[in-house]
Amino acid sequence: MRKFLLLIPVFIYSNSFSRGSVDSLKTWKKGGTGALNFSQASFSNWAAGGENAISGAALFNVFAIYKKNNISWENTLDMAYSFLQTDKTALHKNDDKIDFTSKCGYKANKVFNYAGLMNFKSQFSPGYNYPNDSVMISDFLAPAHILLSTGIDYKPNENLSCFVSPVTGKITIVNNQTLADAGSYGVSEALFDTAGVMTARGKKIRYEFGALISVKFKTEIAKNITLETKADFFSNYLHNPQNIDVNWDLLLNLKVNKFISASITTTFIYDDDTPVPVFKEVAGVRTQAGTGPRTQFKEVFAVGFSYKF
Repeated sequence: MRKFLLLIPVFIYSNSFSRGSVDSLKTWKKGGTGALNFSQASFSNWAAGGENAISGAALFNVFAIYKKNNISWENTLDMAYSFLQTDKTALHKNDDKIDFTSKCGYKANKVFNYAGLMNFKSQFSPGYNYPNDSVMISDFLAPAHILLSTGIDYKPNENLSCFVSPVTGKITIVNNQTLADAGSYGVSEALFDTAGVMTARGKKIRYEFGALISVKFKTEIAKNITLETKADFFSNYLHNPQNIDVNWDLLLNLKVNKFISASITTTFIYDDDTPVPVFKEVAGVRTQAGTGPRTQFKEVFAVGFSYKF
């Protein structure tokens, strides 16, 4: 199952190239960027203090866009993976991302398209409650989020797209029974009787129905400096529609030369159905006080080798 899902975007992207050889060059537009970054720090008798560390990151972003007459088909695949090791922690990941989007549209006029959209998000490998690496909190397809929607796409130019859909299905998958039993990522948790005996396993899938707004924007701020951002806003009609799920990614890429670049990526997430540990500090001791919805934020800065094709 895992291998099959990973091959889906690869097949679509490779199929885009094979079809592009048959169609005219104006029909298909393809490209992408790959980057590999490393950093290392070592200290010996350093008075100011420090911790030996090594880290690495890989980024891969590709796109294939088909346009002919009134029909368009846009495919993008964003993947990232990075690791970190210090004197106090074993080798572990600190970034893990799979994000595939496919959008098919039919032109209504100069700026509006009738469109259907599919988005898949997940990660490659297990994640743990670091520094405790014995408690798994995520895995491949745990979670995975799938959006299926139809609506109107406002696209005044190649750099801006605003997709609005009043008819959107959202599927959350937690393909790990232990995490599903705990009710992770909004799925129904396992049920127990008064004696503490499990009477029903947790559900691995959760279905939602609501509205979606998806905005994508790309621009060149200055020579060799590009900004890309994508934001999704989802409201569940069936449960607390006033609580909007937000997933906002931003990439700032600075190109030094053909092979050297620097990048800053940020991710902002809010999901009312995803509990996050809540901590409190008493007399200098930090303990977990429970869980609840919280704003999640991630930032990664990387410098290294890159290649644009």
